[in-house]
Amino acid sequence: MYLEMSAKYLYKFFSTCAGKMAPAVVLNNGVKCPQIGLGTWLSNPGEAQKAVKHAIDVGYRHIDCAWLYGNEQEIGEGIKDKIDDGTVKREDLFITTKLWNTFHQKDQVIPACKDSLKNLGLTYLDLYLMHWPVAQRNLGKFDKNLPFKDAVNIDVDYVETWQGLEECVRLGLAKSIGVSNFNSKQLERLLSCAKIRPVMNQIEVNPNLNQKKLISFCKDLDIAVTAYSPLGSPARPWAKPGDPILSLNDPKLIAIGKKYGKTSPQVILRYVLQLGTIPIPKSSNPKRIESNFELFDFELSPEDMAMLDSFDCNGRAVHAEELKDSKYYPFKGVEF
Repeated sequence: MYLEMSAKYLYKFFSTCAGKMAPAVVLNNGVKCPQIGLGTWLSNPGEAQKAVKHAIDVGYRHIDCAWLYGNEQEIGEGIKDKIDDGTVKREDLFITTKLWNTFHQKDQVIPACKDSLKNLGLTYLDLYLMHWPVAQRNLGKFDKNLPFKDAVNIDVDYVETWQGLEECVRLGLAKSIGVSNFNSKQLERLLSCAKIRPVMNQIEVNPNLNQKKLISFCKDLDIAVTAYSPLGSPARPWAKPGDPILSLNDPKLIAIGKKYGKTSPQVILRYVLQLGTIPIPKSSNPKRIESNFELFDFELSPEDMAMLDSFDCNGRAVHAEELKDSKYYPFKGVEF
Protein backbone atom coordinates (compact mmCIF):
# COMPACT_ATOMS: atom_id res chain seq x y z
CA MET A 1 0.00 0.00 0.00
CA TYR A 2 2.78 2.45 0.87
CA LEU A 3 4.51 1.89 -2.45
CA GLU A 4 1.25 2.65 -4.27
CA MET A 5 0.83 5.81 -2.25
CA SER A 6 4.41 6.91 -2.85
CA ALA A 7 3.94 6.81 -6.59
CA LYS A 8 0.65 8.67 -6.61
CA TYR A 9 0.58 10.97 -3.63
CA LEU A 10 4.07 11.83 -2.45
CA TYR A 11 6.35 14.67 -3.38
CA LYS A 12 9.69 15.75 -1.90
CA PHE A 13 10.30 18.96 -0.09
CA PHE A 14 13.65 20.18 1.19
CA SER A 15 14.19 21.05 4.81
CA THR A 16 16.16 24.13 5.67
CA CYS A 17 18.04 21.99 8.18
CA ALA A 18 21.03 19.93 7.07
CA GLY A 19 19.51 19.37 3.64
CA LYS A 20 17.08 16.74 4.95
CA MET A 21 14.07 15.73 2.93
CA ALA A 22 10.77 14.25 4.00
CA PRO A 23 7.81 13.11 1.91
CA ALA A 24 4.32 14.52 2.07
CA VAL A 25 0.87 13.29 1.22
CA VAL A 26 -1.35 15.34 -1.07
CA LEU A 27 -4.73 15.47 0.64
CA ASN A 28 -8.01 15.27 -1.25
CA ASN A 29 -8.28 19.08 -1.29
CA GLY A 30 -4.78 19.55 -2.75
CA VAL A 31 -3.11 20.57 0.54
CA LYS A 32 0.23 18.87 1.22
CA CYS A 33 0.74 17.19 4.60
CA PRO A 34 4.25 16.07 5.66
CA GLN A 35 4.33 12.33 6.28
CA ILE A 36 5.96 12.52 9.69
CA GLY A 37 4.80 14.73 12.51
CA LEU A 38 5.72 15.59 16.08
CA GLY A 39 3.17 14.43 18.63
CA THR A 40 2.73 16.70 21.64
CA TRP A 41 0.44 14.81 24.03
CA LEU A 42 1.59 14.45 27.66
CA SER A 43 4.47 16.89 27.31
CA ASN A 44 5.34 18.21 30.75
CA PRO A 45 5.14 21.98 31.36
CA GLY A 46 8.13 23.64 29.75
CA GLU A 47 8.85 20.71 27.41
CA ALA A 48 6.59 21.41 24.46
CA GLN A 49 8.19 24.69 23.38
CA LYS A 50 11.69 23.17 23.43
CA ALA A 51 10.51 20.02 21.64
CA VAL A 52 8.82 21.99 18.86
CA LYS A 53 11.85 24.22 18.34
CA HIS A 54 14.21 21.27 18.17
CA ALA A 55 11.89 19.33 15.88
CA ILE A 56 11.73 22.22 13.43
CA ASP A 57 15.52 22.49 13.49
CA VAL A 58 15.73 18.75 12.73
CA GLY A 59 13.39 19.08 9.75
CA TYR A 60 9.88 18.39 11.04
CA ARG A 61 7.28 20.60 9.43
CA HIS A 62 4.18 18.85 10.79
CA ILE A 63 3.18 19.51 14.41
CA ASP A 64 0.18 17.67 15.89
CA CYS A 65 -1.62 19.47 18.71
CA ALA A 66 -4.96 19.41 20.52
CA TRP A 67 -6.82 21.79 22.80
CA LEU A 68 -7.11 18.87 25.22
CA TYR A 69 -3.36 18.65 25.72
CA GLY A 70 -3.24 22.02 27.44
CA ASN A 71 0.00 23.10 25.74
CA GLU A 72 -1.12 24.95 22.61
CA GLN A 73 0.31 28.20 23.96
CA GLU A 74 3.74 26.65 24.54
CA ILE A 75 3.70 25.09 21.10
CA GLY A 76 2.76 28.45 19.60
CA GLU A 77 5.69 30.07 21.35
CA GLY A 78 8.03 27.48 19.87
CA ILE A 79 6.61 28.04 16.39
CA LYS A 80 6.96 31.81 16.76
CA ASP A 81 10.58 31.48 17.86
CA LYS A 82 11.48 29.49 14.74
CA ILE A 83 9.61 31.85 12.43
CA ASP A 84 11.22 34.87 14.07
CA ASP A 85 14.74 33.46 13.74
CA GLY A 86 14.20 32.73 10.05
CA THR A 87 14.34 28.94 10.23
CA VAL A 88 10.89 28.60 8.66
CA LYS A 89 8.03 30.64 7.32
CA ARG A 90 4.47 30.02 8.46
CA GLU A 91 3.61 28.54 5.06
CA ASP A 92 6.37 25.94 5.50
CA LEU A 93 4.55 24.40 8.47
CA PHE A 94 1.57 22.08 8.76
CA ILE A 95 -0.16 22.68 12.11
CA THR A 96 -2.97 20.43 13.29
CA THR A 97 -5.12 20.84 16.36
CA LYS A 98 -8.34 19.26 17.54
CA LEU A 99 -11.80 20.23 18.75
CA TRP A 100 -12.51 18.72 22.17
CA ASN A 101 -15.68 16.80 23.03
CA THR A 102 -17.14 19.57 25.18
CA PHE A 103 -17.47 21.95 22.20
CA HIS A 104 -19.54 19.80 19.84
CA GLN A 105 -22.63 21.96 19.53
CA LYS A 106 -22.48 23.79 16.21
CA ASP A 107 -22.37 27.27 17.75
CA GLN A 108 -19.45 26.24 19.98
CA VAL A 109 -17.12 25.09 17.21
CA ILE A 110 -15.98 28.45 15.80
CA PRO A 111 -15.28 29.96 19.26
CA ALA A 112 -13.30 26.82 20.17
CA CYS A 113 -11.29 27.04 16.94
CA LYS A 114 -10.58 30.72 17.55
CA ASP A 115 -9.46 29.90 21.08
CA SER A 116 -6.97 27.35 19.77
CA LEU A 117 -5.72 29.84 17.18
CA LYS A 118 -5.23 32.44 19.92
CA ASN A 119 -3.34 29.90 22.04
CA LEU A 120 -1.12 28.96 19.11
CA GLY A 121 -0.61 32.56 17.98
CA LEU A 122 -1.78 31.69 14.46
CA THR A 123 -4.29 33.15 12.02
CA TYR A 124 -5.19 29.80 10.45
CA LEU A 125 -4.81 26.06 10.98
CA ASP A 126 -3.62 23.69 8.30
CA LEU A 127 -5.89 20.98 9.72
CA TYR A 128 -8.66 21.05 12.32
CA LEU A 129 -9.89 17.67 13.54
CA MET A 130 -12.91 16.55 15.52
CA HIS A 131 -11.10 14.72 18.33
CA TRP A 132 -13.84 12.13 18.97
CA PRO A 133 -17.33 11.50 17.55
CA VAL A 134 -18.76 11.72 21.09
CA ALA A 135 -19.94 14.95 22.73
CA GLN A 136 -19.53 15.56 26.46
CA ARG A 137 -20.24 18.01 29.24
CA ASN A 138 -17.77 18.54 32.10
CA LEU A 139 -19.18 18.14 35.59
CA GLY A 140 -16.06 18.54 37.67
CA LYS A 141 -12.48 19.67 37.49
CA PHE A 142 -10.95 19.04 34.09
CA ASP A 143 -7.88 16.77 33.99
CA LYS A 144 -6.03 16.63 30.66
CA ASN A 145 -4.27 13.41 31.73
CA LEU A 146 -7.61 11.72 32.41
CA PRO A 147 -9.80 13.72 30.02
CA PHE A 148 -13.02 11.74 30.47
CA LYS A 149 -13.03 11.96 34.27
CA ASP A 150 -16.00 13.86 35.73
CA ALA A 151 -17.61 14.28 32.32
CA VAL A 152 -20.92 12.96 31.01
CA ASN A 153 -21.74 12.01 27.47
CA ILE A 154 -24.45 14.09 25.81
CA ASP A 155 -26.45 13.54 22.65
CA VAL A 156 -25.00 15.91 20.06
CA ASP A 157 -24.77 14.40 16.59
CA TYR A 158 -21.26 14.57 15.12
CA VAL A 159 -22.90 15.65 11.85
CA GLU A 160 -23.95 18.88 13.59
CA THR A 161 -20.39 19.28 14.87
CA TRP A 162 -19.05 18.74 11.35
CA GLN A 163 -21.20 21.61 10.09
CA GLY A 164 -19.35 23.84 12.54
CA LEU A 165 -16.00 22.62 11.23
CA GLU A 166 -17.13 23.34 7.67
CA GLU A 167 -17.84 26.91 8.74
CA CYS A 168 -14.24 27.15 10.00
CA VAL A 169 -13.07 26.47 6.45
CA ARG A 170 -15.47 29.03 4.97
CA LEU A 171 -14.20 31.66 7.40
CA GLY A 172 -10.55 30.89 6.60
CA LEU A 173 -9.79 29.62 10.11
CA ALA A 174 -8.73 26.20 8.78
CA LYS A 175 -7.46 25.12 5.39
CA SER A 176 -8.53 21.53 5.93
CA ILE A 177 -10.82 19.64 8.28
CA GLY A 178 -11.01 16.02 9.33
CA VAL A 179 -11.88 13.61 12.11
CA SER A 180 -10.20 11.41 14.67
CA ASN A 181 -11.27 8.05 16.11
CA PHE A 182 -14.04 7.54 13.55
CA ASN A 183 -14.96 4.02 12.46
CA SER A 184 -15.93 3.00 8.93
CA LYS A 185 -19.69 3.39 9.43
CA GLN A 186 -19.27 6.83 10.96
CA LEU A 187 -17.13 7.94 8.03
CA GLU A 188 -19.71 6.68 5.55
CA ARG A 189 -22.50 8.52 7.35
CA LEU A 190 -20.47 11.71 7.59
CA LEU A 191 -19.63 11.61 3.90
CA SER A 192 -23.33 11.24 3.04
CA CYS A 193 -24.03 14.56 4.79
CA ALA A 194 -20.83 16.56 4.38
CA LYS A 195 -20.55 19.55 2.07
CA ILE A 196 -16.76 19.55 2.63
CA ARG A 197 -15.12 16.14 2.59
CA PRO A 198 -12.88 15.18 5.52
CA VAL A 199 -9.26 14.98 4.42
CA MET A 200 -8.02 12.95 7.38
CA ASN A 201 -8.96 10.33 9.95
CA GLN A 202 -6.52 10.24 12.87
CA ILE A 203 -6.56 6.82 14.51
CA GLU A 204 -4.39 4.64 16.71
CA VAL A 205 -2.01 2.53 14.60
CA ASN A 206 0.90 0.41 15.83
CA PRO A 207 2.01 -3.22 15.50
CA ASN A 208 -0.40 -4.29 18.27
CA LEU A 209 -3.27 -2.60 16.40
CA ASN A 210 -2.38 -2.24 12.75
CA GLN A 211 -5.90 -1.27 11.58
CA LYS A 212 -5.25 -2.49 8.03
CA LYS A 213 -8.94 -2.74 7.17
CA LEU A 214 -9.74 0.80 8.30
CA ILE A 215 -6.64 2.19 6.58
CA SER A 216 -7.65 0.50 3.33
CA PHE A 217 -11.20 1.76 3.72
CA CYS A 218 -9.99 5.33 4.19
CA LYS A 219 -7.64 5.02 1.20
CA ASP A 220 -10.56 3.95 -1.00
CA LEU A 221 -12.43 7.09 0.13
CA ASP A 222 -9.36 9.29 -0.53
CA ILE A 223 -9.11 10.09 3.18
CA ALA A 224 -5.57 10.13 4.56
CA VAL A 225 -4.75 8.48 7.88
CA THR A 226 -2.65 9.90 10.71
CA ALA A 227 -1.33 7.27 13.12
CA TYR A 228 -1.34 8.30 16.76
CA SER A 229 0.36 6.21 19.45
CA PRO A 230 2.54 4.55 16.78
CA LEU A 231 4.85 3.22 19.51
CA GLY A 232 1.96 1.92 21.62
CA SER A 233 1.69 4.87 24.03
CA PRO A 234 3.70 3.29 26.88
CA ALA A 235 3.31 6.41 29.07
CA ARG A 236 -0.50 6.42 29.00
CA PRO A 237 -1.69 7.11 32.56
CA TRP A 238 -4.68 4.72 32.42
CA ALA A 239 -2.72 1.57 31.53
CA LYS A 240 -3.79 -1.47 33.60
CA PRO A 241 -1.87 -4.62 34.53
CA GLY A 242 -2.31 -7.15 31.75
CA ASP A 243 -2.91 -4.59 29.01
CA PRO A 244 -0.99 -5.32 25.81
CA ILE A 245 2.41 -3.67 25.84
CA LEU A 246 4.51 -3.06 22.76
CA SER A 247 8.01 -3.85 24.02
CA LEU A 248 10.83 -2.04 22.27
CA ASN A 249 13.13 -4.78 23.60
CA ASP A 250 11.33 -7.55 21.74
CA PRO A 251 14.04 -9.77 20.16
CA LYS A 252 12.18 -9.82 16.83
CA LEU A 253 12.20 -6.03 16.64
CA ILE A 254 15.84 -5.87 17.64
CA ALA A 255 16.78 -8.44 15.00
CA ILE A 256 14.97 -6.53 12.26
CA GLY A 257 16.61 -3.31 13.40
CA LYS A 258 20.08 -4.85 13.14
CA LYS A 259 19.43 -5.74 9.49
CA TYR A 260 18.92 -2.07 8.63
CA GLY A 261 21.15 -0.43 11.20
CA LYS A 262 18.09 1.00 12.92
CA THR A 263 16.55 1.04 16.40
CA SER A 264 13.37 -0.78 17.37
CA PRO A 265 11.36 2.48 17.45
CA GLN A 266 12.59 3.34 13.95
CA VAL A 267 11.54 -0.10 12.72
CA ILE A 268 8.08 0.34 14.24
CA LEU A 269 7.65 3.83 12.81
CA ARG A 270 8.78 2.66 9.39
CA TYR A 271 6.23 -0.17 9.60
CA VAL A 272 3.46 2.28 10.44
CA LEU A 273 4.61 4.50 7.57
CA GLN A 274 4.60 1.61 5.10
CA LEU A 275 1.06 0.73 6.15
CA GLY A 276 0.17 3.96 4.36
CA THR A 277 -0.22 6.30 7.34
CA ILE A 278 1.37 9.45 8.75
CA PRO A 279 2.98 8.63 12.13
CA ILE A 280 3.10 11.34 14.79
CA PRO A 281 5.40 9.98 17.52
CA LYS A 282 5.46 12.08 20.66
CA SER A 283 8.78 12.90 22.24
CA SER A 284 10.41 15.69 24.22
CA ASN A 285 13.82 14.03 24.13
CA PRO A 286 16.07 15.73 21.53
CA LYS A 287 17.84 12.52 20.50
CA ARG A 288 14.58 10.62 20.07
CA ILE A 289 13.06 13.50 18.11
CA GLU A 290 16.03 13.23 15.74
CA SER A 291 15.90 9.44 15.60
CA ASN A 292 12.15 9.36 14.91
CA PHE A 293 12.69 11.53 11.83
CA GLU A 294 15.21 9.13 10.28
CA LEU A 295 12.69 6.87 8.52
CA PHE A 296 13.19 7.71 4.87
CA ASP A 297 16.54 6.08 4.13
CA PHE A 298 15.41 2.46 4.42
CA GLU A 299 12.44 0.26 3.55
CA LEU A 300 11.23 -2.86 5.33
CA SER A 301 11.08 -5.98 3.21
CA PRO A 302 7.76 -7.82 2.69
CA GLU A 303 9.03 -10.52 5.04
CA ASP A 304 9.78 -7.99 7.78
CA MET A 305 6.40 -6.32 7.25
CA ALA A 306 4.77 -9.74 7.67
CA MET A 307 6.73 -10.30 10.88
CA LEU A 308 5.46 -7.00 12.27
CA ASP A 309 1.94 -7.90 11.12
CA SER A 310 2.16 -10.91 13.43
CA PHE A 311 2.20 -8.57 16.47
CA ASP A 312 -1.40 -7.52 15.77
CA CYS A 313 -3.65 -8.57 18.65
CA ASN A 314 -6.31 -5.86 18.50
CA GLY A 315 -4.35 -4.42 21.40
CA ARG A 316 -5.83 -0.96 21.62
CA ALA A 317 -4.02 1.42 23.99
CA VAL A 318 -6.64 4.19 23.88
CA HIS A 319 -10.05 2.66 24.68
CA ALA A 320 -11.84 5.77 25.94
CA GLU A 321 -14.01 3.44 28.01
CA GLU A 322 -15.83 6.38 29.59
CA LEU A 323 -17.45 7.04 26.21
CA LYS A 324 -18.91 3.54 25.90
CA ASP A 325 -22.46 4.46 26.88
CA SER A 326 -22.73 6.88 23.96
CA LYS A 327 -24.39 5.66 20.77
CA TYR A 328 -21.52 7.37 18.95
CA TYR A 329 -18.78 5.38 20.70
CA PRO A 330 -16.59 4.24 17.79
CA PHE A 331 -15.10 0.97 19.05
CA LYS A 332 -18.11 -1.30 19.34
CA GLY A 333 -20.73 -2.75 17.02
CA VAL A 334 -18.62 -2.49 13.85
CA GLU A 335 -15.90 -4.63 12.33
CA PHE A 336 -13.57 -1.67 11.80
